[in-house]
Amino acid sequence: MATGHTDPQRRTRILTATLDHIADEGVAGVSHRKIAARADVPLGSMTYHFTGIDDLLREAFTQFADHVVAVFEQHLDRADSPEQARQAVTGLNHTLSEGPQRDLILAQELYTLAARRPEYRELTQAWMLRSRHLLERHFAPDTAHQLDALIEGLTLHRALDDAPHSGELTRQAVNRITAA
Repeated sequence: MATGHTDPQRRTRILTATLDHIADEGVAGVSHRKIAARADVPLGSMTYHFTGIDDLLREAFTQFADHVVAVFEQHLDRADSPEQARQAVTGLNHTLSEGPQRDLILAQELYTLAARRPEYRELTQAWMLRSRHLLERHFAPDTAHQLDALIEGLTLHRALDDAPHSGELTRQAVNRITAA
């Protein structure tokens, strides 16, 4: 591994270590010392790359939001018809709910921060807007908004339920919202 300021991957390792740490211990456990140790970087790298914990958290959660938006894009970009778009939304929901537990935890940690702190609310609003714009390629704005909320809710319910609902239930919900 490269050392010093010549290490081009250091910032990325710090952000990844931050997200991993949040997934394991929550936002409350984040400190420069813990993240530096987890990223295997000198403690001074933390203040070199980030102005403080909030800067680190905002950038790490922005990276996470970019990842989720990329999952939306992967599903929705393949759709060439309204029926394919509905199938893409159903598939997206199941990809998110059956995906890594880490992603579900990170989303919930971000939502909790956003509920308490306006600067994180801005980050989640920007994330939701990006998701809705992708949905608006296939659906009217009001429908895209409803689908975005459905995806969030069903993903959470499906991931946390002892007996997750079937793809058929998701398909029916998507069809109801998009029937207009």
